[in-house]
Amino acid sequence: MWTIRTDLAVEAREIWAESAEAQTELPGVIARDKNVAGFDITTVRITDEQGARELNKPVGTYITVELDRFINREEGAFNAGSIALAQEIEELIQMEPGDSALVVGLGNSAITADAIGPMTARHTMVTRHLVDKMPEEFGMLRRVSVLESGVLGTTGMESAELIKAVTERIRPDRVIVVDALASRRFKRVCRTVQLADTGIVPGSGVGNGRMAINTETLGIPVTAIGVPTVVDAGTLAADIAEKAGSREVSRQDFENYGGDMIVTPKDIDTSVNDISKFIGYALNLAFHQGITVDDITMFLG
Repeated sequence: MWTIRTDLAVEAREIWAESAEAQTELPGVIARDKNVAGFDITTVRITDEQGARELNKPVGTYITVELDRFINREEGAFNAGSIALAQEIEELIQMEPGDSALVVGLGNSAITADAIGPMTARHTMVTRHLVDKMPEEFGMLRRVSVLESGVLGTTGMESAELIKAVTERIRPDRVIVVDALASRRFKRVCRTVQLADTGIVPGSGVGNGRMAINTETLGIPVTAIGVPTVVDAGTLAADIAEKAGSREVSRQDFENYGGDMIVTPKDIDTSVNDISKFIGYALNLAFHQGITVDDITMFLG
């Protein structure tokens, strides 16, 4: 059988449950669901190496926020959703008073489906220089820096190498990396945000993995924020075949109907623009206590 490609821990758990043919508890994995302000949130905690092997994910915490209410343009969904996502970010990154952060937008801004990271960076309040130079006016804010790392093909540098050099220079207390992911199901593409305290391997979702960006490589806590913007064509074919009643699809079938193709929605431009703003605002709310969505809009404007 072809390997189903997904970057989402919630989907890896689904795949395990399907292979086990029962919704049994997976040793080393704890999953919890909740709803905040109309947004469904699933937390998957991989607690040991057995769980990590079964889900093919590092030990750590993965939080998935479903964005249906925001995508459907329900009234007040942007404000409520950004606050809900900010609360999950705060809980995951556990920043102390006075801690600083570096937000890194991974990906290629020239390719829309890979532009979530760079566009989120542009919706993030850059405050490090303001706090340092004008503490009387901006001292209540955290010191936040932003970096758009580009990709190896346009910079000649691994993103991990560039980020490590920057962190060694400015010494942030936390690094938050934002990147595009791959999903197994088209219904989650551009409708889901995943938070993880395990870092990330850029490009792994499309089979082009680079050097890992995590606590081991940088020496400081790394949080990854990802949005599935694509689905592997072979994985999509398997999903369709399963819904049609066929559970056995050969490797040759996948190669004939998709190969190395990647599928993305036709409205990807709008989706990436909207979701990157959503994540950027949530990051700002998580970093800076007491500010509002209107404050962020005024600052960025």
